[in-house]
Amino acid sequence: MTSKLEGLLNRIIRTGTLTATTADGQSRTYGDGTGEPVAIRFTDEKAEDELVDDPQLKLGEIYMDGRMVMDAGDIYDLLALVKSNTLAEDLSFGMIWRGVARLALTRLQRLLPVNHNRRNVAHHYDLSAKLFDLFLDADWQYSCAYFETPETSLEEAQVAKKRHIAAKLLLGEGQRVLEIGSGWGGMAMYLAESSGVDVTGITLSTEQLRVSRERAEKRGLSSRVRFELQDYRTMKAKPFDRIVSVGMFEHVGPSNYGRFFRKAAELLDKDGVMLLHSIGQPTPPLVNNAFFEKYIFPGGYIPSLAEVLPAVEKAGLFIRDIEIMPRHYARTLRHWRERFLARKEEAVRLYDERFFRMWEFYLAGSEMAFTHQGFFIFHMQIVRNTFAVPDTRGYMAEREATLADFDAARPPLEKVMY
Repeated sequence: MTSKLEGLLNRIIRTGTLTATTADGQSRTYGDGTGEPVAIRFTDEKAEDELVDDPQLKLGEIYMDGRMVMDAGDIYDLLALVKSNTLAEDLSFGMIWRGVARLALTRLQRLLPVNHNRRNVAHHYDLSAKLFDLFLDADWQYSCAYFETPETSLEEAQVAKKRHIAAKLLLGEGQRVLEIGSGWGGMAMYLAESSGVDVTGITLSTEQLRVSRERAEKRGLSSRVRFELQDYRTMKAKPFDRIVSVGMFEHVGPSNYGRFFRKAAELLDKDGVMLLHSIGQPTPPLVNNAFFEKYIFPGGYIPSLAEVLPAVEKAGLFIRDIEIMPRHYARTLRHWRERFLARKEEAVRLYDERFFRMWEFYLAGSEMAFTHQGFFIFHMQIVRNTFAVPDTRGYMAEREATLADFDAARPPLEKVMY
């Protein structure tokens, strides 16, 4: 076992139990012996050195490449163990200078005028629809569900999420609704069916656009729900009564927050209501996660509320309600990961083993962010006119109850592969 690897694991693993087996067959256990044991095995000595030099990027890469194998526990258990132990003093000189370099690059990229939103979106969302079909619910909701109880199923929780959002929008029959980042169309179709509204959904993903249009046509909604390949920044339209955006804001980036909310103010009617659903984190991040930036969400950025609120105010908008949901996405991601793992053979046939491990690492790392790093979901209800919504929040519960009756009366959606 190299002294560098031994030194790193000695510094980091103080509580819990981690056994590491190196490529030459040597094993050593770290920690205080508590908790469920986690065991890793390296298949080549170079992987050990790479991990020590740049753990933020290389942990995911060597796992993805099969050069680090889990012998006890799974990759989530390893990530949670490491994160529950890691302190600033655990950083080596190599980790620090790489962090400084990434910070400098991140700040430079934020100053560049060129935005690659279309390309970045395609990197993730234009993957085969068959991939997402492996682990999403029947309505293909690829954002945080809303678990009214810990025992709620993923299917029920995704319906509850749509219901929760619809209630906050104060929808009225015949209203015009804009959805910024319309995914595979499930939210837009739910709003139209449950509340009698007319919805325009915009996306930058050609694959999502294709699926959304096909789904709307099959459900007989093409006259009331339409989807467009459209960047919100260049959109021109008559102001909408309502705007909703779910899981898209994480792709905007802090340099574009002012532009995002100014465009929202332009597209929102003077008495309109907007609901923004986004991942947040406790403090502004210095840099993006290196593995996620390279392989999963290039250009993605998880904001803190401190970064978002000034942009809302400067756009002349008012915030009428904020809800923080800290645990719902951890549960959602656990469901997704379990479903994905259960259909490993299909995922491997669709892509390959390396891709499967990359996505397993992505789902596990995302879950760990909500269980160990304080990440959360926030709902921000935004208006142009501060009197556009009632002074008390009782209307939300009343509308959710009405929508729950609608949901109970409709037959469950059948999962259809597009």
